[in-house]
Amino acid sequence: MKKITILAGYIFLATFMSCQKDLLDTTPYGQVTSQQYWRNGDDVVSATNAVYAPLLNEDGFAHTEYTFDNCSDDMNRAGDHSDETALENFTFDASNSHILATWSTKYEVISRANAVLINAPKVTMDETLRNRSMGEAYFLRGFVYWRLSLIYGEVPILLEADALALNFNKPKSTLAEVRAQAEADFLKAASLLPVSYSATEAGRVTQGSAYGFLTKLYVYQENWAKAIEASTKVTGNAAYQLASGYNQNFELTTENNTETLFSLQYETGWTTDNSPAFYHTPQTFGGWGFHEPIQDLVSEFEEGDPRLAYSIFSPGDKVERGSQGETEFTADMTRVTGYAFKKYSQFTASGDMDQSLNAPFLRSADVYLLAAEAKIRSGQSGDTELNVVRKRAGLKTITGATIKDIMHERRVELAGENERHQDLMRWDKAGLIDIVAHYKIARGPYKPSRNFVKPKHYYFPLPQREVDLSNGVLIQNSNY
Repeated sequence: MKKITILAGYIFLATFMSCQKDLLDTTPYGQVTSQQYWRNGDDVVSATNAVYAPLLNEDGFAHTEYTFDNCSDDMNRAGDHSDETALENFTFDASNSHILATWSTKYEVISRANAVLINAPKVTMDETLRNRSMGEAYFLRGFVYWRLSLIYGEVPILLEADALALNFNKPKSTLAEVRAQAEADFLKAASLLPVSYSATEAGRVTQGSAYGFLTKLYVYQENWAKAIEASTKVTGNAAYQLASGYNQNFELTTENNTETLFSLQYETGWTTDNSPAFYHTPQTFGGWGFHEPIQDLVSEFEEGDPRLAYSIFSPGDKVERGSQGETEFTADMTRVTGYAFKKYSQFTASGDMDQSLNAPFLRSADVYLLAAEAKIRSGQSGDTELNVVRKRAGLKTITGATIKDIMHERRVELAGENERHQDLMRWDKAGLIDIVAHYKIARGPYKPSRNFVKPKHYYFPLPQREVDLSNGVLIQNSNY
């Protein structure tokens, strides 16, 4: 049974803190007086819980983050939103609604994290709990700066001193500076967070969460030695071992397992009605049916790979829906492609779509594959780490694995988990693929040839609204 301690804290704090609409309208959470708040450890925990809350916002992560991966070769947007068409076809501009929405939500997380980091040290409370709370705040701030660096590249860095000085209209920092801030926050989080939690605290971030994202960050920086070192903090710790079955990562009863390093925690009746489950589940089953896989992704799975059936609804599949019994999945149940992502769909006892299913943002399997890639690209063997993932899927092991093996394995293991487009872009920057030619390939009627422009499309534009409100402080990304 999923615990909701994190969510309960948000409900209290949301009545106390008004929502931030954009960067320039930031609510100075760091200025809340101790007479109103920050009285004891319970207040610190509630404030820390509230840092997680914007992650569940459909415009920040639950939906918008996935629209950016519509750019990849894995899926069709399927929905009826024009702004998502522009994202998929690389015809978007700085007025795109998703580009604005995710900016606002991410800076909301940063603002709340800064408030915890400013005030938690001043409160008389249990030291272990203080360290945990501050570790969570450092991690969540680092996670958001990591995501901002992937989406926009250069963005303003807002820290505790900025919140105290009400200094929110800042120019962009360089990509290297933003990623250095993410690295610093992850390292600080790793030094403060516990290895794991009891079941009552399921869903909170851990040392493994921090080391997992450090591994990813170092791979993007092509710092192979640091990537391999950070990865061992995950792959060498039994607390983060792979779930025994791939499917356990996407089922309600086993979703917060040891493999889950970081996931969005949903609970029907407590969190937003529009979770990833809502956007991925076919309309026939109660969802909206966006982000549909295409045949090209389905064909990437090896014969006999059980991850296909656990990841994707395919025509002919038998779907168990509680008291409604077994339903055969057919192509006409989807909006466009004839396929749907299964890993975001679960059903209640009455057969309705269950929005309590979590959405993973980092699993240990991802870290194993990153470690394998780091070793291969630094002239070492990545067979051991790659084969841990393949053996779990019941597939034959590979000897002398190459980067092509890594590309394949990441595509099928992480299908629909918001990694593919970013993977393709970093491999292009490294000269391992030609992304312009890759996206020129027509992959059937639901993924026609598209024009990716380098370097313009490596990053999305800053939201034009934020640029305009800054009165010349924020400079738009080049080529937009």
